[in-house]
Amino acid sequence: MLGLARSSYYYQPVPVSEEDLLLMRLLDEQYTQTPFYGTRKMTAWLNLQGYGVERKRVRRLLRTMGLETIYPHPRLSQPGAMEQRFPYLLRNVAITNVNHVWSTDITYIRLARGFVYLVAVLDWWSRYVLSWELSITLDTSFCLEALERALKQGTPSIFNSDQGVQFTSADFVQRLQADHIQISWDGRGRALDNIFVERLWRSLKYEDIYLKDYQSVRDVRNGIQAYFEFYNHQRLHQSLDYQTPAQVYRQR
Repeated sequence: MLGLARSSYYYQPVPVSEEDLLLMRLLDEQYTQTPFYGTRKMTAWLNLQGYGVERKRVRRLLRTMGLETIYPHPRLSQPGAMEQRFPYLLRNVAITNVNHVWSTDITYIRLARGFVYLVAVLDWWSRYVLSWELSITLDTSFCLEALERALKQGTPSIFNSDQGVQFTSADFVQRLQADHIQISWDGRGRALDNIFVERLWRSLKYEDIYLKDYQSVRDVRNGIQAYFEFYNHQRLHQSLDYQTPAQVYRQR
């Protein structure tokens, strides 16, 4: 099954209270608009909408959604147990060709009565989605599966990610090092260091996820597969001189 981690083949959405599901939907939509909001602003925003919630609850829900790591709050994102640390390599760097920089990220995908997590690997120059996977948990395995499938199409000079435990794990780091790929980690609490993947999530959610309200994992898997086919092969990008990501990626 393309795009679905093995552990998720027979997944049924984990029961979540109706109130928490509603709050998570609202948080997801607001985060998509304002990924720079911390838990304090998210809590204030929910209260302005008439939902009397405490910051502790918002933090718990964001952690469940896998979004907590992007907020500038001490110790929110715990790197993997690696002695080695990697700097952010892309500040003021001109991206000049395909496979110069790849990046990855994880996002929360809502279902009618549950949720899953999506990881994707993106080529920065072409905006081409090289691979993606869905999972019911935030473990490292589905991220490694996406990485392996991406590496079958090429090898980047630099691979950029945030400092989540999936991407700082020994298995993930060593897989990149095995192909002599330079590793770049976003600064703590700097969601926009990975701006092109953030834009991909925004496009996916506004153009597909929020419009279709998927009921099951099978439905959302098929929907995401169709969307990424459209995104790669049909969706024109102004920044690419109105070409598609696939057209630009194949010009290498």
